Amino acid sequence: MGVEFNAVIMKTWNWGIIGPGKIAHKMAKDLERIPKARLHAVGSRSLERAQEFAQAYHIPHAFGSYEELATCPDLDVVYIATPHHGHFENTMMCLGRGLAVLCEKPLAINARQSKQMIEAARTGEVFLMEAIWTRFLPQTIQILELIEDGVIGDVLSVKADFGFPASFDPAGRLFNLELGGGALLDIGLYPAFLALLLLGKPEGVQASAIFSDTGVDVENGVLLKYKDGQMAHLHSTLRNMTKTEAFIYGSAATIHIHTRWHEPSSFSIIRPKQAPELHTFPEESHGYIYEAREVMHCLEEGLTESPHLPLSFSQDLMELLDDIRIQMGLTYTQDRAG
Repeated sequence: MGVEFNAVIMKTWNWGIIGPGKIAHKMAKDLERIPKARLHAVGSRSLERAQEFAQAYHIPHAFGSYEELATCPDLDVVYIATPHHGHFENTMMCLGRGLAVLCEKPLAINARQSKQMIEAARTGEVFLMEAIWTRFLPQTIQILELIEDGVIGDVLSVKADFGFPASFDPAGRLFNLELGGGALLDIGLYPAFLALLLLGKPEGVQASAIFSDTGVDVENGVLLKYKDGQMAHLHSTLRNMTKTEAFIYGSAATIHIHTRWHEPSSFSIIRPKQAPELHTFPEESHGYIYEAREVMHCLEEGLTESPHLPLSFSQDLMELLDDIRIQMGLTYTQDRAG
């Protein structure tokens, strides 16, 4: 289950960024720290914004449209960091031009869109990966290895939360239904990802939500049941700060992933009548460096998807999120599209 982070990258890979927002700044700073990664182009709907971003990171090419960026010479891979509703269109455009894509999560608004994206990538033999950075963090790799080695016994259940108080802005991406807003797709994806990673696809889904005046979920609770008797208890909210921690309950021990478990963090192994066994990791970056290295390693090897985060996993995750939304009663405009 491990990921080879120390693979030697021979070629310099030219990166483009679509959507120079907050998360794109973090990615740009991490790409600057990776040997053989070069920030080559940035595209925004605002040329001025693209130029400001390019100046901050010494990027040679700035464009006032996403379409212009996709025509930039010598571009190898594009990181898509637009709001959720843009992922499908932006990814399909890049794939159509033969550009490798690292697309921010969620990969799409729904499973119908993600299926089309995956089919386009596979048909065109172009690399595509969802930017679930948590999958490639050192803590995640070690946790998976410990579970595989039987350190906590059989995994019986998973509990994970993610919550923060978001300022209400009806037009902003978090609360705008047209933009794919809501707690589930923005932060509830993380607990759902962990459950899918550790337990696979559930046989039963129960979910409930509280909705804002704009029609998006501001808080949700999810219960997943599995055929072998496992369960997952998931919670996400835009209404208040939660501990944002995760527990993996095993038959022999428990893994407690400490607060803000989805980003570079620490964890403890808790055994009966013993002091917790603490595992810590150096914070060498924002944490995006690991997924970017994975992309470059895959490109170096001529792969069109990551063996550690395959497209089939991303499709399973989108289908799970769709099932949760059905239970919650949340529908997006894109769900009704033909």
